[in-house]
Amino acid sequence: MHNSVKIALIISVSAIILASILVGYFVSKSITNTISISGQATEKVTPDMVSVYFNIDTKGDTSKIAEDANSVIVNKLKDYIVALGFNGYDLKTVNYNIYPDYDYKTQQTKGYRATHSLKVEFSTEEKDKIGDVIDAGTDAGAGISYINFELSPSLEQQYKTTAIQTASEDARIKAEAIATGFNKKLGRLVSVSLDSFNYYPFRVYDSAESGTPSAESAKTSVAGITPSEQDVSAYVTAVYKLR
Repeated sequence: MHNSVKIALIISVSAIILASILVGYFVSKSITNTISISGQATEKVTPDMVSVYFNIDTKGDTSKIAEDANSVIVNKLKDYIVALGFNGYDLKTVNYNIYPDYDYKTQQTKGYRATHSLKVEFSTEEKDKIGDVIDAGTDAGAGISYINFELSPSLEQQYKTTAIQTASEDARIKAEAIATGFNKKLGRLVSVSLDSFNYYPFRVYDSAESGTPSAESAKTSVAGITPSEQDVSAYVTAVYKLR
């Protein structure tokens, strides 16, 4: 191999090694010169909606018979709800399913089953209607699955935005305090992520937890209850440069 070729090869290899060292140095410096901070916030908000959830369960030798029987109850329920001053579209479908009714003991199909979950929502200012809505459901032949005090979509979005903003501010304040503690200054924001957003409706009745699910037990559960403030929480993680 000619000397000129050897020299060129040595220079190329040396350049690659030097570049790798420099990249590693700057990456290492970039990583070690940052801080990762968690921010959190919780907003207190009073629910502004009541949601009553119904379940309608019917059976039949064929899927059509099960479906028709289910529709009869739904139509009755809708009529009763409208009679209370609601609109027909206030009764909303949550879930609907038709499937073979399988008996696991005999390992045979016993026809078909139709299940329909629905809900009706109204303002907490009208919570006195809960008892009448429960009666409308049971009179029509529907069961009461559960009853919630909830946030309307607009109110949930409002407090969600506020909680995220406050959590972000919390992360920034913590980052500034840490930077000051180490005699540094807070640099630019490198990255940020929303870890979670939590909100859970206030459930006042659940048929699965009631010993004897009935209209009366549902009414008893909600009697005299005033919706309490619920937590709307947000958690963020921010990464800042230090300088």
